[in-house]
Amino acid sequence: MNNKNQKEKTRRLRKWFKRKNKRTKAFYLDDISGEETEDEGDQKLDGILGISRSWEIDRCTLTNELRIFVGTWNVAGRSPTGSLAVDLEEWLNLKDEADIYVLGFQEVVPLKTRNVIGVEDPRKAANWNLIIGKTLNNKVGCPWMTPLSTPISSDNYNYARSSELVRENSLRYVGTPVRQKSMRQQDEAFGGSIYKLVASKKMVGVFVSVWMKKELLQKYCISNVKVCSVACGIMGYLGNKGAVSVSMSIEGVSFCFIAAHLASGEKKGDEGKRNHQVLEIFKRTSFNPSPQENYNPLPPNILAHDRIFLFGDLNYRLYLEDSLARHLIDKQDWKALQQFDQLRRELEDGGVFQGWREGNIEFAPTYKYSSLNSNRYSGDLQSKSGEKQRTPAWCDRILWYGKGVKQLSYLRSESKFSDHRPVSALFSTPVFVRATNPAAIPTHDILRTGTPPWRGEPINSTEEARSTLLSLLVQDIAGTPRNMHLI
Repeated sequence: MNNKNQKEKTRRLRKWFKRKNKRTKAFYLDDISGEETEDEGDQKLDGILGISRSWEIDRCTLTNELRIFVGTWNVAGRSPTGSLAVDLEEWLNLKDEADIYVLGFQEVVPLKTRNVIGVEDPRKAANWNLIIGKTLNNKVGCPWMTPLSTPISSDNYNYARSSELVRENSLRYVGTPVRQKSMRQQDEAFGGSIYKLVASKKMVGVFVSVWMKKELLQKYCISNVKVCSVACGIMGYLGNKGAVSVSMSIEGVSFCFIAAHLASGEKKGDEGKRNHQVLEIFKRTSFNPSPQENYNPLPPNILAHDRIFLFGDLNYRLYLEDSLARHLIDKQDWKALQQFDQLRRELEDGGVFQGWREGNIEFAPTYKYSSLNSNRYSGDLQSKSGEKQRTPAWCDRILWYGKGVKQLSYLRSESKFSDHRPVSALFSTPVFVRATNPAAIPTHDILRTGTPPWRGEPINSTEEARSTLLSLLVQDIAGTPRNMHLI
């Protein structure tokens, strides 16, 4: 019976097209004649319907700009304290509010043997997340409630779609951390916070924490959130050096955030060690999909993502004698100093950083300061006895890879919490929102009887034909199951 009704509907639609063709030739259907077979007519009609379907879905594609804050800070093994909130506020630049905050830390624990080879202590990551969450949410005027239960751990997170929460103009999704708390439980623990923790991972001293505005989780499809850690320190496999990475998709655009801590040293050839570790991180980082993600697989490795951010204590130094480096710093001649920067040279030469970009550096080197609460670089003329001699350098950096990324700022902050100064960058990137679920396409937008939203002129016969065709499409859409996609 269903097949018979479908054939009858198709015949009526073909006759309608033939009548319209005699008057307007709007869809160029002259070749649909009465002599063709029914199958041939159906094939041609299917092609027309496919074109119209694609045309309408393209009209339902919107471009939104996301503001992403990326920060990196080597905290020299110090634990967060209540007084650190002031330093965090200055670093996060909350006056210029972002949609997503991606924060990378190095040396959140001292790099001692027991920390490198011992069991991970989740309390360190939890303490950092607590103070970050408090700083973000209190500053934007939303009270932050200290959770009474076990804090969110640094395990994998994965956001799954929920068809029950589809609204008129957008698809909403709820998040469920894998083997962890539901979003509702998080809300109960953390209050009605504006920013939500969506991913967190710690490996020895390297730590990454990703926060999003709650409205983004409601407005966009945030899916396939995964984390991976790669240790490439002592013997090439211990976690005193390496990277932790977060992968996710936002409306089908894949993002990868990599917080890294690379090999130290300013001897000739040490930059080669850092290059090798970057290659190892790219090669060994993998994001394995779970069975339920087969319909929309995550990029399997870092370089397969659309937009990638690499940040951390990358430890690249200057090809310059200490006295000359300090002379240029005193003159604040950052352009001249950059000519001797190892990482800038690697970016220009290609190699492991082929295609990567970095904003112009217009701030002083971020390492190494003499001691805590000091504005003096280590090893200068006023050095204390036994103080390490280090040529100042831009060790703390933020790079990006991929199209569609615009850097809005690149700054350092002046916190004296450690011997490194924190660095931040603000980015803008487009996200293309496509209503792939038929239920998300407002019928009243498709069946405009007045001026179409995509044109400024009155509807002519061609537009009338298109509108009638779309009205028939909507009738079919109404009977389409929610889990079926038009494209």
